[in-house]
Amino acid sequence: MDELVLSRAFLSVYAGFTNIDCGFVDGESYTDSTTNLTYVPDHEFVEGGTHHVVVPKLISGSTDEQEKTLRSFPDGQRNCYTIPSTSGKKYLIRATFTYGNYDGLRSSENGSLFLFGLHVGVNFWTTVNLTKQNSSDTIWKEVLTVAPDEFISVCLLNFGSGTPFISALELRQLDDPMYPFLNLSVSVRYFTRQRFGAVDDFITRYPTDLFDRFWEAAQRYSPPWLNLTTNQTVNKLPGNDSFQVPTLILQKASTINSSFSWLNISVRAGDNLNGQSLELLPIFHFAEIEKNSPNRTFQIYSDGDQLHQAFSPSYLQVDSMYPRDRYLHESGTTFTLRKTNSSELPPLINAFEVYSLVRMENLTTDTIDVSSIKQVKTQYNVQRRSWNGDPCSPKEYTWEGVKCNYYDGKQNPRIILVNLSASRLSGWINPSFRNMSLEILDLSHNNLSGTIPYNQVNSLKSLNLSYNQLSGSIPDYLFERYKADKAKKNTATLLIAVIVPVVAIILVLILWMLCCKGETKQ
Repeated sequence: MDELVLSRAFLSVYAGFTNIDCGFVDGESYTDSTTNLTYVPDHEFVEGGTHHVVVPKLISGSTDEQEKTLRSFPDGQRNCYTIPSTSGKKYLIRATFTYGNYDGLRSSENGSLFLFGLHVGVNFWTTVNLTKQNSSDTIWKEVLTVAPDEFISVCLLNFGSGTPFISALELRQLDDPMYPFLNLSVSVRYFTRQRFGAVDDFITRYPTDLFDRFWEAAQRYSPPWLNLTTNQTVNKLPGNDSFQVPTLILQKASTINSSFSWLNISVRAGDNLNGQSLELLPIFHFAEIEKNSPNRTFQIYSDGDQLHQAFSPSYLQVDSMYPRDRYLHESGTTFTLRKTNSSELPPLINAFEVYSLVRMENLTTDTIDVSSIKQVKTQYNVQRRSWNGDPCSPKEYTWEGVKCNYYDGKQNPRIILVNLSASRLSGWINPSFRNMSLEILDLSHNNLSGTIPYNQVNSLKSLNLSYNQLSGSIPDYLFERYKADKAKKNTATLLIAVIVPVVAIILVLILWMLCCKGETKQ
């Protein structure tokens, strides 16, 4: 499964891109006419769900192929996509949603609550709220994050207020120096990203932006706003690769009539976004593009609080500014660029981005444990609905029949209990169990066959293999463990039913008899 996913994923990669059309089933892949990027079906990245096509009259108005299909998840609290990544690398992840009245219920327009959640990895990313949205609308969610492992998971969460669905999922690998505030503990989600000046397209993306960021046109076209343009190349500061804003975007800017001393830019959380918990991080991009212009110096404020002191943009050279180690605890704010008393020109701006903090507080399950339990799941074809995503994290989505040690959040959780009793398992006992720090393993009431593995699991305290079709001898280490635990007055239990050609032997009784004999001899 993993090798197949990797090979198919590489079909959709261009410069670190992975492009998934969710619900697409008509072929192996296709080339998007707008971006010339290759998109692949999603069935090898996700388990479960149902593919759908939006209503025909909306398909005719779709500008992107990805808007025409979707995958919905009516079953389960959490359903996850698992996508190959490079551990420690930074990624932009974008999920898009076009409801398209695929189910005929007009769920986004009938007035009832229609929302669900997203996780990036094991941490909450955002809420997708489609309540009172037009069925043909497409919304997108973005997060900038660091891959903790060789896979990144994106999970849809069912809040009981409408069936979760997704239209497309895209990963864009960022260069290492970009967005220097990102780390394994800190991610940020998209709030807004705008470009200024006279712009023809509402959205500017790849190939103009090599990382396929969406830049919305600020559309400041009415007086007293003024728009500036240059054909000259705008350079970045030497050694500064933190944001890599496209030159085409920096060649345009907006300013204001010289009779004004300030300009305002307001950003607000939409009606469908809960802004109470937002911690905003604004990033401003400035470049002077007026040749031989007089002095232009200004300060930057957020709702009256100063963010940046007096600043003069460099000619044909971008300066990117953001508050270090500070987030704005607002659901929205008005940024004011105010010229200083000595400035001869009003402020200007080329582009800006605003993100909201995502705290990556939950740790993923230990890598070895994840690999081991997934091998168990694959071998036995475990069909439990909750066996999706991370086995232990977050706690409220722990897999059914699995218990974990969370070490008070100080290290990655480890799986300590697996209960697959009466789960219709057949075949031999998977050796992957020994790679976990299991304390309790219950595989009773199945149809397991073969011998009991002789590889010792030092952490094991309770083993139940009763009511299977096992054969052969019982490993000596199980006897030794029982006697050692009894001497320490531990409560370890070893219950094994071994079916031999004639009789069934219940190990607990044998051990009890052996221990009694031992005590008598002593």
